[in-house]
Amino acid sequence: MAKILILTAGYGEGHNSAARALQSAFNEQPGIEAELIDLFALRAPRLNHVSRRGYLKLINTAPKVWSWLYRWLDRSPLVPHLLRTLGSHRRLLARIIADKRPVALVSTYPVYPWMLNQLQREGKVGCPQFTVITDALTINSLWYRAGSNGWFVTDHDSAAFLRTKGVPDTKIHVSGFPVALGFADRPPHWQPPDPMDTPTYRVLFMINSGRHAALGIARALLQHRQWHVTFTAGRDAELEQELVQLSKDAPARAEVLGWTDRIPELLMTHHVVISKAGGATTQESINALCPLVVSQIVPGQEEGNYELIRRNEAGAHAETPAEIVATLQRAFANDAALWRHWRTNLQRIAQPAAARHIATTVLNQTGFVVPRLTNAPDGARSEAPINTTEPVSP
Repeated sequence: MAKILILTAGYGEGHNSAARALQSAFNEQPGIEAELIDLFALRAPRLNHVSRRGYLKLINTAPKVWSWLYRWLDRSPLVPHLLRTLGSHRRLLARIIADKRPVALVSTYPVYPWMLNQLQREGKVGCPQFTVITDALTINSLWYRAGSNGWFVTDHDSAAFLRTKGVPDTKIHVSGFPVALGFADRPPHWQPPDPMDTPTYRVLFMINSGRHAALGIARALLQHRQWHVTFTAGRDAELEQELVQLSKDAPARAEVLGWTDRIPELLMTHHVVISKAGGATTQESINALCPLVVSQIVPGQEEGNYELIRRNEAGAHAETPAEIVATLQRAFANDAALWRHWRTNLQRIAQPAAARHIATTVLNQTGFVVPRLTNAPDGARSEAPINTTEPVSP
């Protein structure tokens, strides 16, 4: 059984979301076993927990500070020296690689290529390594300053950006973001109701911002009788109960969910989603063909995610309750003309089979010849030949 190691980290859900989708795609192939490795959780679980919470608090309560730090990481020549302080993490990674003996390494977090480059110089990595960039357009240099056998990006504009930074064109793959395989295998009945057939519009509010702001948006949404609103409160039980109370006797119909694994289904069956411009959320909304109304943009990596939506006219930015309601009203006016425009544009940029394309490319470049899977219009999987002769340089 050939082993693939997928290296991820919990600093932002996009890294883990991409890693899980890739694991599923690799494991579809006979003779392949993919394993997720979060080195930071393995090396120091308590510190990892504290630092993750600190990261989330920083981006939500002090976005200007995070913006400064993000740009410093992008520009500073001191970053390579800073990353050398992760020596114990690097040694642990070397032991894992020696034990697992993978045929390829795939990183969804930008720190790993730096460690792998050092291990390659030490002769402790003998297989190719690939980088899956989970940000769009505004790509921090951490992703590409360290070497890799190939970079996978979400779109052609992101690929063009890497070229301007000196990344060889032969190593850049425009694959799309690796979303869960359920988006490529979409059941035919997972569609929002056609606005011509029903006066009710389904609005999904995925809450991942502060409670006060979320409740204000919820109150505004619940005033509209023609909307059916679904709330996802995550693991915040107190917020979930507050939303339940708000929804009682409200003009709009509502459903309140806590933590749920039904996000792909919810996105594919709602007309629009309201959420922050996180990497996973943005890309899942694109591949569900569910226009995104961005209610929060974290400076730095999320700016590019929203820019991808804006540039392709596939959603909108609205932060206050009044702005969000006005945006939805415009989208649904005139037989939902604006909503249809957004959805048509999403069909043009969606790449729901990205995880399978990435897995196929990686396996082919490591010597495994497998068919490339493409997404047929009805969601069925089909095969197309893939070039397996492209040389791989270390």
